[in-house]
Amino acid sequence: MSKKEKTGKTVGKVVLGIGVAACLIGNLALGAYQLRESQANDKKILKYVDRQLKKQAEEAEKENSYQEDGYVVGDSYEIMSTKAISDAYKSGDVSKLSKKEKATEKQAKEILEKITKKCKTDYEKELAVYEWMYKNISNDSSNTISISNRASDTYTPAGVLGGKKAVCVGYATTFRMFMEMLGLECHVVHNDYHSWDLVKLDDNQWYHVDVYSDVSSSSKYANFNMPDGIAAAGHEWDGSGLPEATGVKYCYPVRNAVEIKDLYQVPAKIKQAITKKKSGLYFKFKNKVTDKDMALSETMMNDISNALAISDTLNGEISASAYWYDDGKDSYVLAIFISSYSDTPNDNSELDEKVVKKIRKLVSKTFDVRLTDDMEDVVDREEASKEK
Repeated sequence: MSKKEKTGKTVGKVVLGIGVAACLIGNLALGAYQLRESQANDKKILKYVDRQLKKQAEEAEKENSYQEDGYVVGDSYEIMSTKAISDAYKSGDVSKLSKKEKATEKQAKEILEKITKKCKTDYEKELAVYEWMYKNISNDSSNTISISNRASDTYTPAGVLGGKKAVCVGYATTFRMFMEMLGLECHVVHNDYHSWDLVKLDDNQWYHVDVYSDVSSSSKYANFNMPDGIAAAGHEWDGSGLPEATGVKYCYPVRNAVEIKDLYQVPAKIKQAITKKKSGLYFKFKNKVTDKDMALSETMMNDISNALAISDTLNGEISASAYWYDDGKDSYVLAIFISSYSDTPNDNSELDEKVVKKIRKLVSKTFDVRLTDDMEDVVDREEASKEK
């Protein structure tokens, strides 16, 4: 091979090597570029996914959020915030409150100082507030005539504490205000037609409290510190935005149960309670409660309810209901609540008797009838005319 041919081959190899190297470099550069693009795209995808997840979470939170303040119950009664009052009470600074709020805070403060003076625990304070409201705030559900601009008197704490009357929203917001002033978490639970409270006590558990319903049925403690299972028997609510109430420790029947031998002692004890005008009985049993005991109790309560309905002495004015409370010790407490429909406060009680009789006599004369004291029974026109 000539020198020229060797040189040509050498040059060719060099050129080929350079070409291969160039291809390799080009591929590496392309690979690096594609890698950077892929990483950039991955980051974009991750950011997009993150945004979508946040959006979905926000939408879910919004969908499941529970509206409390501002919600209107029964198309008439708005749940009003009392946070400013409770915050001012706890800080001792009422300077930012309105004149009306200052008056409410002052009145609520005086009540709390009086009724919680000897209380040591959160439960004792809560119980003191419940008992004060049960005794001092009457149910404002019997008004025949609606009074313009007077609705706030019964559904806000200002009106409730001032007028001592309340609709369910008034009871619920006033109870919540007291609880928050005492440093306890509390929500107003509601549906379209009713409202009550959900309070958290020092066992870190939540309990339902419905003062309005207890006052309405004259059945003290029947709706005080209920877990979800018991509350659901007489209440409906959307619990998606509220904590679960599964507490046992501060359920009133559990804390106040007395031991009896068996269910066969219950009817006589209910009769005694009615005679003594007691509204609640709470029983625990010597032996563990079985499914058979629960079935028997249902039959027993049905018979008792029928007996109360047809009793000549009770005139259907008394009813009894029963619930099994989990006692937290692998057994149950039987709670029996007695409701009276004859003890409901009469809105006319504040009127002078002579004034009531005068207007009643006038109405009787005008319509040729005679109205009785209970304003239900009437004598027909002919009989009334005979007595003129």
